[in-house]
Amino acid sequence: MAPLEPYEKVLVDEEFLDEDPHGEMACVDCHGGNPEASTYEEAHKGVVKDPSWPDPGKVCGECHGEVAETSKGSLHFTLSSFKHIIGLRLGDEPALREKILGEAMQNHCYSCHSSCGQCHVSRPEAVEGGFVEGHLFQKTPPMATNCTSCHGSRVEREYLGKNKGLPGDVHYVKRGMKCVACHKGTEMHGAGKVYNYRYEVEALPRCEGCHEEALKKGKAHRIHRKKVSCHVCHSVAYKNCFNCHVGKDAKGLPYFKTEKSELGFKIGFNPLRSERRPYRFVTLRHIPVNRKLFDFYAKDAFGNFDRLPTWKLATPHNIQRITPQNKKCSACHGRKELFLTEGDVPPEERAANKAVIVPEDCLPKAKR
Repeated sequence: MAPLEPYEKVLVDEEFLDEDPHGEMACVDCHGGNPEASTYEEAHKGVVKDPSWPDPGKVCGECHGEVAETSKGSLHFTLSSFKHIIGLRLGDEPALREKILGEAMQNHCYSCHSSCGQCHVSRPEAVEGGFVEGHLFQKTPPMATNCTSCHGSRVEREYLGKNKGLPGDVHYVKRGMKCVACHKGTEMHGAGKVYNYRYEVEALPRCEGCHEEALKKGKAHRIHRKKVSCHVCHSVAYKNCFNCHVGKDAKGLPYFKTEKSELGFKIGFNPLRSERRPYRFVTLRHIPVNRKLFDFYAKDAFGNFDRLPTWKLATPHNIQRITPQNKKCSACHGRKELFLTEGDVPPEERAANKAVIVPEDCLPKAKR
């Protein structure tokens, strides 16, 4: 995404004052400051850049009370799943946990939160902010400047077909569907609950929402439904990331480094099996975690590294009607290379991935 010119980031469009209902309010009503002051310094004392962060109820809640209240628990606001998942891997010493969950995560993990304003008025701070359209409020956040500015490296490249040699998602290529076609406000704004995993969100989109009738038709759907996730048959290769390391440079600025990502496709056992996700087999994506991730802050911080897999449930945004693995039965059955087996996992990660690795005797047999 191209960066904005400095003036574009701050220039308020006249249309905001003339046409946007929010433009009828005085600047100080949301941003604070002193309108009676005669100097720049005095006028800007107490000015709040983003009035909707960290508490959307203070300003947005005056008119949008219900949405602002539920949004406080939204994963976009809280990033609670990061804290929960990293916390599960950490050792049990209180001082260590406080250092990682506090200092380290504050430096490296919490910069990608998104407030009301960073969806509906400006680009997110994680991509240097700046107005989307001269302070005009966008009821539906623009996909290119807001959604994919944060979800670009994986979701955008998959969905728009930017991964070399791989097609874009059929929902975008053939229908031009934007993110909000599936991801509604009820999901984005949350339900007033704090979730430990994003897949726990009750308002998540489901393929059955649009394709219920299709799932009832055809032998393949009847046989595989509730046994394999839709993505096992209808996704193509997606990005996998490896080995992240965080720290601070000589000037004290936080940084992170990861190994080069790889495109791949792996089927494994479902690590989050539930009534909502009953599938035995799902697509898995490797995430950039390793035992030494936080060594800069505390050596061997991940004393419980093996509690969670490094290959996690994935729902790639590259759906196709026909894929290499669903053209015929033998395109999947008997194809060991499609499945996450012990040989795909380095020895130091095998204990962590025990629950998702598919043993030889559980591989789907070749069809004769």
